[in-house]
Amino acid sequence: MVRPNQRRCTELGRSNNDNNQRVTTTVNTDYISYAQADTLGRLFQQRLRRSPDATAYIEYDREQQRWIKYSWRETAAEVARWQAALQREKLKPGDRIALMLRNCRHWSIYDLAAQGLGLVIVPIYTNDRPENIGYILQDAGVKLLLLENHEQWQSLQQIQHQLAGLARIVTLQTVESEIPQPRLLHLDAWLPATAGKYQAVDLDTNALATIVYTSGTTGRPKGVMLSHRNILWDIEAGLKLIDVFSNDLFLSFLPLSHALERTVGYYLPIVAGSRVAYARSIPELAEDLQQLRPTVLIAVPRIFERIYNKLMSALDEGPTLKRKLFESAVQTGWQNFNYQQGRAHWSPRLLGWPLLERLVAKKLQQRLGGRLRIAVSGGAPLTAEIARTFVGLGVPILQGYGLTETSPIIAENTHADNIPDSVGLILPGIEARIGENDELQVRSPTVMLGYWNNPQATAETIDPDGWLHTGDKVKIEQNHLFITGRIKEIIVLANGEKVPPADMEMCIALDPLFEQVLVIGEGRPYLSAMVVLNPKQCEHEGIDIENLSVDGALNKRLLERISSHLGSFPGYAQIRRLAVIDEPWTVENSLLTPTLKARRHRIIERYSDQLEALYTRHS
Repeated sequence: MVRPNQRRCTELGRSNNDNNQRVTTTVNTDYISYAQADTLGRLFQQRLRRSPDATAYIEYDREQQRWIKYSWRETAAEVARWQAALQREKLKPGDRIALMLRNCRHWSIYDLAAQGLGLVIVPIYTNDRPENIGYILQDAGVKLLLLENHEQWQSLQQIQHQLAGLARIVTLQTVESEIPQPRLLHLDAWLPATAGKYQAVDLDTNALATIVYTSGTTGRPKGVMLSHRNILWDIEAGLKLIDVFSNDLFLSFLPLSHALERTVGYYLPIVAGSRVAYARSIPELAEDLQQLRPTVLIAVPRIFERIYNKLMSALDEGPTLKRKLFESAVQTGWQNFNYQQGRAHWSPRLLGWPLLERLVAKKLQQRLGGRLRIAVSGGAPLTAEIARTFVGLGVPILQGYGLTETSPIIAENTHADNIPDSVGLILPGIEARIGENDELQVRSPTVMLGYWNNPQATAETIDPDGWLHTGDKVKIEQNHLFITGRIKEIIVLANGEKVPPADMEMCIALDPLFEQVLVIGEGRPYLSAMVVLNPKQCEHEGIDIENLSVDGALNKRLLERISSHLGSFPGYAQIRRLAVIDEPWTVENSLLTPTLKARRHRIIERYSDQLEALYTRHS
């Protein structure tokens, strides 16, 4: 990998972010600092000592049909039982154990038990493909796997040859196996009836805590090695910019296998003494928001995009007056937000904000529970239009940026200094610079130990001086970080013009008609796009999905509609041809990663005939 010439690097230095001292005058004095707990095991031990009877977790019991609260003391008693079970497996510090669960208390209990014993957790997405799961289990040398149900067990049958290293498989629910499996145990049979106290073994802060396999859009997943120090240092740096309190309630629904949810939605609440409630399911999320009324949400842009598209669809079906009122509320709210941020002067128009907030904004706020004070968006860029809409309606979206390789947070917006189009301010203590091709490079205690069993990939990502090369193109304005594209995802047309496809895809996907979008054109004379249409929106607009391939007039209408969204792009960055795909891209058909990112190369390979036709017929 060619490294940037050092003289061409713009040093941003070590971030102090003095402006962020305005965040709030209130301080959470219950934080557990890195100096007080330098491993995840000691962190939980400290929290147990400080607030044993405070609520730690809230989970829905479907048998009792109610939400049940669990204190730190109750949680510690359960964790101790799990530790006793793990110790009977003769596991030693540094051994790898995996889990494949939806978000639930068992996820946290298993992890807390493991971290206290110095074991290394390998999280696996519940919707990952069997071949990926087999590769991860084999590559990491996993000795014990925790599963949820029979369906997951069945998915492993086709990769039995890769499970030879597994000494134990534990399941939460009853699982039936056609062939006797001595290593397969139900949780009730695996756990002892009683156990001693929670243990936090003596462990070095730089010891390996977890291996998180990235769901890369190309090639085999890479195992990111994160230490206890990596994670705890990142949390402490983040809490210097945003305050979290013991009475905050996090609603956990983004998979805990995702580094953002795990660090910010699980470990950070232990540091702050906050409560975490586990959403029942994504279909029940709207109801959970109403019942639990969280104060903190950790989400990815796709969640906000879905809410936005539903809002737009409802407005399209409603009277014109309703849409005008909505637009006025967003515009006035956005102006009020900028005034509060000190970026705009007061205007008489702001006198109408209290009324517009009551008539329009409060309705959206109530849909999110009515108490939300932090809505973190990370994992991918959130389009400026969606960010401004939510912020304009009083939803406190704070965009951030990071990588699994950096534990994961690198930058975040704050309440007092929030530019929603940006991904925020570099965290205090993180060194950052802009290198060749405007690539962001960072160096800090949050940078991973390396990739598991992959020294070549490690050397390609972290240079000899310790700088991690993110692969993201950035710019800095008003001390805020703006992501402008991915270095490897630039399309170079036949005429040499360079186009960032992600920017175009986000603009097109703002239209509720286009469920999924992929822009192509590498080495071609012009850009084309593949789109998957939203069936409900097609029905609403009277579009006949069955005859799309032969309806030339409709294809032309779709192209015109796409063009209307790309007015701000130059002439060479316009879509000239279109292929409508009738099969949604999903994790199951291997066209999306478990984090719902498009596998660009696989999609292009799957539909190569259709794509070639976009150019051969119009050469």
